Amino acid sequence: MTARKEVPTVAQSTETDWVSRFADEVIAEAERRAPGKPIVCASGLSPSGPIHLGNLREVMTPHLVADEIRRRGYDCVHIVSWDDYDRYRKVPAGIDPSWSEHIGKPLTSVPAPPGSAYPNWAEHFKAPMIEALSAMGIEFHGISQTEKYTSGAYREQILHAMHHREQIDAVLDRYRTKDKPGAKDAKKQQQKQQKQQKPVDEAELEAAEGSGAAAEDDGSAGGAGYYPYKPYCSVCERDLTTVTSYDDKTTELTYTCACGHGETVLLSEHNRGKLVWKVDWPMRWAYEGVVFEPSGVDHSSPGSSFVVGGQIVREVFGGDQPIGPMYAFVGISGMAKMSSSKGGVPTPADALEIMEAPLLRWLYARRRPNQSFKIAFDQEIQRTYDEWDALERKINDGSAQPADAAAYSRATRTAGGELPRTPRPLPYRMLASVVDITTGHDEQTLRILGELDPANPVTSLDETRPRLDRAERWITTQVPAEQRTRVRDEPDTELLASLGETERESLRLLLDGLDEHWSLDGLTTLVYGVPKLQAGLSADAKPTPELKVAQRAFFALLYRLLVGRDTGPRLPTLLLAVGADRVRKLLAA
Repeated sequence: MTARKEVPTVAQSTETDWVSRFADEVIAEAERRAPGKPIVCASGLSPSGPIHLGNLREVMTPHLVADEIRRRGYDCVHIVSWDDYDRYRKVPAGIDPSWSEHIGKPLTSVPAPPGSAYPNWAEHFKAPMIEALSAMGIEFHGISQTEKYTSGAYREQILHAMHHREQIDAVLDRYRTKDKPGAKDAKKQQQKQQKQQKPVDEAELEAAEGSGAAAEDDGSAGGAGYYPYKPYCSVCERDLTTVTSYDDKTTELTYTCACGHGETVLLSEHNRGKLVWKVDWPMRWAYEGVVFEPSGVDHSSPGSSFVVGGQIVREVFGGDQPIGPMYAFVGISGMAKMSSSKGGVPTPADALEIMEAPLLRWLYARRRPNQSFKIAFDQEIQRTYDEWDALERKINDGSAQPADAAAYSRATRTAGGELPRTPRPLPYRMLASVVDITTGHDEQTLRILGELDPANPVTSLDETRPRLDRAERWITTQVPAEQRTRVRDEPDTELLASLGETERESLRLLLDGLDEHWSLDGLTTLVYGVPKLQAGLSADAKPTPELKVAQRAFFALLYRLLVGRDTGPRLPTLLLAVGADRVRKLLAA
């Protein structure tokens, strides 16, 4: 087993390491704003449905920065604000259409999907995300907006916003009219950003969709003046309400609802409503003292929440807008299959079923937030794992670039310690091939893995876990049945009878060399060497174009005889998996 070499916790140059660069800026800004106080980084998630891998960037970006700040010895808290007091906007695919009667209610007042063990819609979708974040080593302080609003925690902020409603309205009005100066330029910039972030298909468009808060109204609806507070109706619980009057002195607020109900309440005592999104977000920045928070493209385009919020937090709440980049789209390779089979987009929990937590962390850590990337659920996951393993080899021999070493460090450990990992990380593609052929039979799998390297055999499957389990899960859930490997039970006598002397000789050379070469490296040498021997070349001869053609033809013949197709798992792995006796049975011409 290769010993793992310790790596630096930060890159040597902040020019090449985006996390260190942001940490520098956040520490400096925090010292300017509130020296000596804990540094606050923030994320916001809406449990309106499955919290997907695009949403994970909302958490991973501040997590990595907060973790770097903690590594440097500073007190730093990462808030995850659960926007569970947002309105229920639509009934997702696969849910009984009768759930439409709950549209407009807070997410925590909507029943959970049928069969759920959780008390409401929001808790049902929060739970798997909380579990995934824990598995990824992400330390955070969760805040339920339902609890905040219904407990009256924001009462002073709500009254303050209502008192300054004309000032808020004036800020928002700068962005409402399309023909105002600069509006065309802003619109062009927004379209440019959206084009850069455009997903590749309709399924990925769903993955790119945010919580919907970016598209919510700003409180300007209705003809009785502007009010930044929207009550939830005390009868139907929905937000189909219109504020008709408000008295600053008494805090009497009157509203009517589309259900026919209307009433007057004291806002100084009322806890069933919330500030509209474009006011709610900057209010929370000031309330929590947030120094760093990224935002998605739906919140960052000109005139949208982040831009407008920056003015409202300063002009109305006397706070500062957080530092924070706009983060780019996270795509999925293999999305079409995932969407059609599950009726939704993959979540972090889905990803963690087929890949280890450090690898998933690495995918986010190695790319700057404004760089889009894809997470592979298809065959590309094997190449991703190959890259990861190659990086670990560079780490161990000291040849990794500083930024790559920093990304690796952030993927494998946090300020709180190292993440669990596979003791003996055999190549993912090899493990996938083995469990594909053995259909997960432990005894057979251990036999094959034990023969890979006779000088250092695998003696227990636990050495190869959890990577082995992730590869098996990928094979069983993501590889279509027609692409699974099925080794022949009986020889293809018709094909064997049709072979010419050259092909028969190649099979004899292979079978004669099995015993001597029965290891992964040995079989690799053998299968590549047979065409060389037939061409009169030495086993270490460099490949020529003609030799490559002969090798491809030989490989295709072996695949047809073993699995009935022209391609399959890598031949050395396949031969080990099939076993010497069965190989002889299937190839004997």
